[in-house]
Amino acid sequence: MAVASSSSTALISAALPEKGAMRLATQLLLAVAGSLLLIASAKTKVMLGPVDMSLQTLAVLGIAAAYGMRLGLATILLYMAQGAMGYPVFQSTPEKGLGIAYMLGSTGGYLAGFVAMVAIVGWAVDRGWGRSIVKMLGAMLVAEVVMMAMGFSWLSLLIGAEKSWQFGVVPFIVPDLIKVALAAAAVPAIWALLPKKG
Repeated sequence: MAVASSSSTALISAALPEKGAMRLATQLLLAVAGSLLLIASAKTKVMLGPVDMSLQTLAVLGIAAAYGMRLGLATILLYMAQGAMGYPVFQSTPEKGLGIAYMLGSTGGYLAGFVAMVAIVGWAVDRGWGRSIVKMLGAMLVAEVVMMAMGFSWLSLLIGAEKSWQFGVVPFIVPDLIKVALAAAAVPAIWALLPKKG
């Protein structure tokens, strides 16, 4: 069964073969490429005070917008599976642990939030929202809030709500809003550059 619907309006849909084994092979290749992009984005860190930032939120939003919901989810779940198997694919691995133990640690809620983020943004682009900066921005803001809420909730169970807010939310608000704005502006801009069908 194909990973992504042929009726998808995700950016990548125009480049996918219509059907058959070639379509599936292309989707598998794209999922692997997307997981490699997620690994690279996790390892690209910028130190800002007591926390380090990565480009991963931007990569997650970009994959969701480019791939749509089904292929995007397949990609993020492949990435999670790589991490669960003990490969050092996450930010601060292997320094802070590997595998399931790392995934259940302080970043566990954010990792789960990435899956929700892909589902929300992918759902939106599958319905054509990627052609509108306003709709894309709205979908990405909702996805960002859901991801941060999941991360905050899980971290609160580990270190308490006050510290979770101070270290797990506040330092990321402005950088993540910038990433959301960049991603939301990029998708309609790319659509505008693509040749019109018909």
